[in-house]
Amino acid sequence: MGPLISVIVPVYNGQDYLQNCIESIEKQSYQPLEVIIINDGSTDRTAEICDGLKERYGNTRVITMNDEGVSAARNAGIDEAEGEYLTFVDADDRLLPRTIQLLYEKLTETGSDIAGCGFEAWSNEQQWKQIESREVKTDSEKEPQVFTQDSFVREGLLKGNSRCWSKLYKRSAIGNIRFRKGLTIGEDMLFLVDVLTNVEKIVEISYKGYGYFQNPKGAMNRAFLPQYMDQITCWEIARKKLVSDENAGKEMAAGKEAEVQLKVQITAILIMAIMLTVGKLSLLSAKERRKQKQYVKQCYLKLKAELQVPGVYERLSRGYQIKVKLFSIAPELYLWLYHFRKHRK
Repeated sequence: MGPLISVIVPVYNGQDYLQNCIESIEKQSYQPLEVIIINDGSTDRTAEICDGLKERYGNTRVITMNDEGVSAARNAGIDEAEGEYLTFVDADDRLLPRTIQLLYEKLTETGSDIAGCGFEAWSNEQQWKQIESREVKTDSEKEPQVFTQDSFVREGLLKGNSRCWSKLYKRSAIGNIRFRKGLTIGEDMLFLVDVLTNVEKIVEISYKGYGYFQNPKGAMNRAFLPQYMDQITCWEIARKKLVSDENAGKEMAAGKEAEVQLKVQITAILIMAIMLTVGKLSLLSAKERRKQKQYVKQCYLKLKAELQVPGVYERLSRGYQIKVKLFSIAPELYLWLYHFRKHRK
């Protein structure tokens, strides 16, 4: 039997998903586990389901909060966790049975501080059953990739592996670091950036043991809300920390050119975040767009400022170059054209 691993599950109005999520955790081949469910102000039957799960599984605890947001909920879970290792699972997602075991084995075998795995997206029970049936041993036996702090930033974080879930963390790597409150999109990426300051090695395995549910009610599938600006804010904070903070990676400071290229790379991602937010704004009706014009202006001014970074425009794909050029020249025309094109489909 290995050391205790804490599984932290924040939930808000998850009556349709929570039971299956927790059952997938309880079926893990690794033991011992403690499961900490944080019910963050749910108004549906989630509290009732939590009580049933707590009664059914002796290793399950429930924390009740008053709709303080996912960052606060995860932080409460970290504070309550007793495990030597921690992992996060969202309440509408699921794990394949060997996921935690494989992450723990690779983490300890390589002497890493974080172990991560791949994920499979699914949107209905039939797709999940197909994922379960495809679970094969050979996939988990592929050679893992071991990264230094600096190489993970460049080859992992900045290439899309910015999720806090699908990872197992040493408790010592997290230490006193917590999720930043008040941010709803991109907060998991910032948590990972902060944790990297305590990390020497990260191992990634190709095994797709995490089942990511494509929730039609999820934040990224909703119409524009002011919170969408958070993804821009988070990348601004990440750039400041990764480029100028010495703790973000000693190797990073070894050469000025490397730091310049890192800034360009992060700024290109920041520009894409701006344009994704603009895309959300463009989907609103003309009347609604007028109500949100302050955010259109913010995106426009931020884009103009970021385009001043030498070399960043050339780093963008051809598609983004066209979008950026049109929006920077004629923002209202861009919004109208984007709206018209999307609503014709």
